[in-house]
Amino acid sequence: TWLAQHPDDRRGPKGTLRKSNRTDNESAKMATSKGVLQGYTGVAAVDSAHQIIVEAQAHGTGAEQELLVPIVTATQPHRRPDTLITADAGYHSHANLQALESMHVPALIADNDLRHRDARFATQARHLALPHPLHNKTPKPPTTACFTQADFHYDPIARTCICPAGIALRPNGEPRVTKGYVGQHFRGTKHDCGPCALRTQCLRTPATTPVRNVAFLQARAMSKSDTPAARMQAQLDTPDGRAQYGRRFATVEPVFANVRHNKGLDRFTLRGRAKVDGQWKLYCLVHNIEKLAHAGYAA
Repeated sequence: TWLAQHPDDRRGPKGTLRKSNRTDNESAKMATSKGVLQGYTGVAAVDSAHQIIVEAQAHGTGAEQELLVPIVTATQPHRRPDTLITADAGYHSHANLQALESMHVPALIADNDLRHRDARFATQARHLALPHPLHNKTPKPPTTACFTQADFHYDPIARTCICPAGIALRPNGEPRVTKGYVGQHFRGTKHDCGPCALRTQCLRTPATTPVRNVAFLQARAMSKSDTPAARMQAQLDTPDGRAQYGRRFATVEPVFANVRHNKGLDRFTLRGRAKVDGQWKLYCLVHNIEKLAHAGYAA
């Protein structure tokens, strides 16, 4: 999908914000990497053979997960039973995968851990460590040096944890899954952590954090192979699955680049979802006419 900011931010005299009653037809406030924008999301389904846009929609939401099923449903007249739908990780959710299975639509939708499982990205850390002229992606060092997990004495058999001050922490519930791993969590008490002399070394924000929490992850949790997410992951991890999904980038991203850069639609210029949807469809239509002309249909 491609996000464009609406140019009118409803500023009144002297830069103040005018109060207005927003209806369903108006733009929504969307959280993006550039902050909260008032705008719309343009979505397009593109044919991989000729880069023809077969469906285009504009919505007043930045949540891509909500937009997958409507646009896939709209492409039904143009799909064959073996047509494969591919989408990036922004559209990945249990509800979407379950809906596609119930609709019997073949699809490959990436999950957030796809690249971590791909051996081709095993050396990406060295590239992220290089200086970047526009944005430094290297992790920032912690502001304060705090005790790490290694400074706590954990006994997995007795299920006990001793903090650097020699105080036993209490188990915080039963072992549970955290980031895909089963782990035991421990938590201090206000009675012990409050007057502790090592408080500033144990907590990053000792003024606002009352007690220390620490977790010891033991083993990766067993995944359920009968879930839509597990089946999608297994399909993506096959050589054919990776090859099919890899063609998504070269299919759809040049289309958005053409509409935004070559056609000049770097932002929507209308208000109201119906008008913005029409403007988005008009630019997509111009893209299609250009593709057909280059393919010889104008002769």
